[in-house]
Amino acid sequence: MKEKLLKEFESRFGTTPAFYASAGRINLIGEHTDYNGGFVFPGAIDKVIMAAIAANDTDKVRVFSVDINEYVEFGLNEEDAPEQSWARYIFGVCREILKRGGTVKGFDAVFAGNVPLGAGLSSSAALESCFAFALNDMFNNNSIDKFELARIGQSTEHNYCGVNCGIMDQFASVMGQKGKLMRLDCRSMEFEYFPFNPEDYELVLLDSVVKHELKDSPYNKRRQSCERVAKRLGMETLRDADMDMLNAIKTDITAEDYFRAKFVIEEKDRVLAVCDALNRGDYETVGEKMYETHAGLSKDYEVSCEELDYLNDIAKECGVTGSRIMGGGFGGCTINLVKKDQRDAFVKTACEKFEAKYGHAPKVYPVVISDGAHKEA
Repeated sequence: MKEKLLKEFESRFGTTPAFYASAGRINLIGEHTDYNGGFVFPGAIDKVIMAAIAANDTDKVRVFSVDINEYVEFGLNEEDAPEQSWARYIFGVCREILKRGGTVKGFDAVFAGNVPLGAGLSSSAALESCFAFALNDMFNNNSIDKFELARIGQSTEHNYCGVNCGIMDQFASVMGQKGKLMRLDCRSMEFEYFPFNPEDYELVLLDSVVKHELKDSPYNKRRQSCERVAKRLGMETLRDADMDMLNAIKTDITAEDYFRAKFVIEEKDRVLAVCDALNRGDYETVGEKMYETHAGLSKDYEVSCEELDYLNDIAKECGVTGSRIMGGGFGGCTINLVKKDQRDAFVKTACEKFEAKYGHAPKVYPVVISDGAHKEA
């Protein structure tokens, strides 16, 4: 990728660039917990957005996307926002740095990526984090701390891309470290690294290549359920709730709200159990908790779909250590923790059975926990 970017950059701009990259992410466990003040447990992966960048001594940004085969030029003032959606991510990062009193000058860039699009691996966060890290290094002497770089990416989504996301994706993309997952407390924003070096296991994503369009707003509806239960308990979020508290008000709330809150409370405890298990090197318990999460997302939170449940069932039948939906649901991937000596047989079985049932095979992405945003040597 680096050679391809260099060749493209030199032919377009005639100067020598520096190279920066930032990663997509997985979330091992901790789904729909971020807006409930709970914990998430992401890690950066070995799929990246990479950019070749050099200052150009003008007040213009000139960018070429190799993957989309499109060139865009824009200024750095608010009224200069480009129309192309992919370019707005880069423009937004520039603007958010400037709003915070940082420096951004004109630059040339060529970028490409191998983060699969639409698979729930946060290619947009990788793009934001790559450019935020680069502009911090090039123009600000790395004076903006890494957590603020993640916030810059999040604010870009909110203010320039129309997505009211949490901070997990950008956080993982910026802060990731090779061989480590991170437990992020979504209330206090404190975080801690945990070792993830499973010698006998690997992580495999199976992408159903399915996305179900829903007529209502399922995420908002689930969030509202959680907020109603928290309010009934006299709390801001469900973070401090436990099952005894929930059961005590069961007759005062709807069955739907009860099961939504039940999932969130149990998921909070599962994240903490996985942290303890990883410290012990106990990957069997990690896998058990992943299956529990899938069951909760499917039955209590109701954000699964037939195809994802089928992939989860196949994983169980094949003796896979752990498997669950990853992401918001209604399509996308399952994340699977599988013993290395079972991996090939599992992938072959899953692809064959899924294709026989749905007419297409799932896409297969092996993932390795890797470093987040960085300057390439």
